[in-house]
Amino acid sequence: MARNLLFVFEKALKFWAEHRLGRGTIKKTLMDILACPIDKHYPLELQVFEEKDEIVEGLIVCRECLRWYPIRDEIPELLPDELRKANEDLPFLKKWKAKIPKDILSEGKPFNLKKSQG
Repeated sequence: MARNLLFVFEKALKFWAEHRLGRGTIKKTLMDILACPIDKHYPLELQVFEEKDEIVEGLIVCRECLRWYPIRDEIPELLPDELRKANEDLPFLKKWKAKIPKDILSEGKPFNLKKSQG
């Protein structure tokens, strides 16, 4: 499974790197090929919180497993759970909680606000 995850991640990064220069819609284009790195669900849902020439901050959501992946500083962070850090992800959820779907705030994986409070 780790090998498959690495392959998908490398493919997405290569695509992103090849198309990043000169295109303001790369994140939206990337959504056309991305699947959840954990359960392979496709398509993923995109939430845009801040956008300039590109999506600066946002959220990628897998509706199948309720995993969420932040977009910070124009970079989508599609990391497996074991590489995610609560001290980085929870402040992101709190910052954008007014724009994040309620089920992600309370049941999202690997971190959510309900679990962090209880």
